[in-house]
Amino acid sequence: MTDALLVDRDRIKARVRADLLSHDAALAALSPPERRLRVRDEVVRILREERAILPSRQVTEVVNQVSDEVVGLGPVERLLKDPEVSEVMVNGADDVYVERKGRIERVNDLLFEGEEQVFHLIERIVSPLGLRVDESSPFVDARLPDGSRVNAIIPPLSLCGPVVTIRKFTLRPLTPGDLVRLGTLTEQMRDFLGQCVRAKANIIVSGGTGSGKTTLLGVLSSFIPSNERLITIEDAAELRLSQPHVVSLEARPPNVEGAGEVTVRALVRNALRMRPDRIIVGEVRGGEALDMLQAMNTGHEGSLSTAHANSPSDLVSRLETMSLMSDVELPVSHVREQIAGALDLVVHMSRMTDGRRAVARVAAVEGIRAGSVVLDDVFVWRRGSEFEATGRFPSMMRSLAERDERVDPRVFGTLGGAERTGPTAWSGTLRRLGTIAE
Repeated sequence: MTDALLVDRDRIKARVRADLLSHDAALAALSPPERRLRVRDEVVRILREERAILPSRQVTEVVNQVSDEVVGLGPVERLLKDPEVSEVMVNGADDVYVERKGRIERVNDLLFEGEEQVFHLIERIVSPLGLRVDESSPFVDARLPDGSRVNAIIPPLSLCGPVVTIRKFTLRPLTPGDLVRLGTLTEQMRDFLGQCVRAKANIIVSGGTGSGKTTLLGVLSSFIPSNERLITIEDAAELRLSQPHVVSLEARPPNVEGAGEVTVRALVRNALRMRPDRIIVGEVRGGEALDMLQAMNTGHEGSLSTAHANSPSDLVSRLETMSLMSDVELPVSHVREQIAGALDLVVHMSRMTDGRRAVARVAAVEGIRAGSVVLDDVFVWRRGSEFEATGRFPSMMRSLAERDERVDPRVFGTLGGAERTGPTAWSGTLRRLGTIAE
């Protein structure tokens, strides 16, 4: 021990990292356990060369940290393994946040050693996908092997250094029962939405970023009968459906030469030629909105999608705008007719002050009045009283009954004094709505 030196852990880590990264291609051919053994062997070799000693705990830390960077995603690797973390936000080298249980919090014990390490993280993510991030293409959307969504943006567009945002992919898809347990909706709302899906209602889930739109879309998809052929179209594949007959399509960005792009709109058009029973678009954000509306209006019932919007009425306005972005020149009045004829239901998601994601409104599309699309709230969330039925009955009740999905109107609240006049009045009301057998 006399010639042994107690060395700086960070210096050893830097040398191990540099030596291993120079053989990055060889490491990629190894399995994860083999790579970690390779890292440990390299640490032991360098310690022997330098006649240095590190406590065993520090040796383990060096092996884990270098392994995470060389074979994983560096300092964020442990955050991605934390089941309570749903999103990781790297705002430069020394500013990291996570979303945990619906709330954003800063990570004080995790810092990158410099911007180069953040750039290396981005490179590890995008290189296997044939993508690039540089001054000529300073931002990119990508997907990790486990399905997690990644956005990266670098200077000069980002003024705080390279920024990486990772939306984690949940290991287990949520079920309808999970949403009730988490307070996202009530049992009555769940059952009503399930009946609408089975009856092939066209539904769009709206909401802001991170409000739970995709999660709810996946749950609604679980109500689709197993004997139907489903075509899913996504910008970055996230949906995991349990049905046996699912064809998943994913859009493709341009390659490093700027060629080879395949848009969501192109996939929607192609899906119409694939004999779908249902088309599920992960998110409409451009001209594909018109193609989807036309598909809904031409026999492809039961389509599902999501879109960013602040409210159901704002969603209608956004659909108009997105439809007008297509290469088909249509008057606004015609687009509104397409929306009113295609959509049956808008389910709006919101993030509550306590971090919970909940269905804020369920609105039925009731045609056009005075040149505008009419929306009637069926369920709403009100502060202090949580979820409430509005007492309004959607006109789609009759079509639900025709498809043997008979909804008890009492789940929507009172109707025209039916409670005052007793069961006989209720029975007559139900017959008029076509929800019970004559």
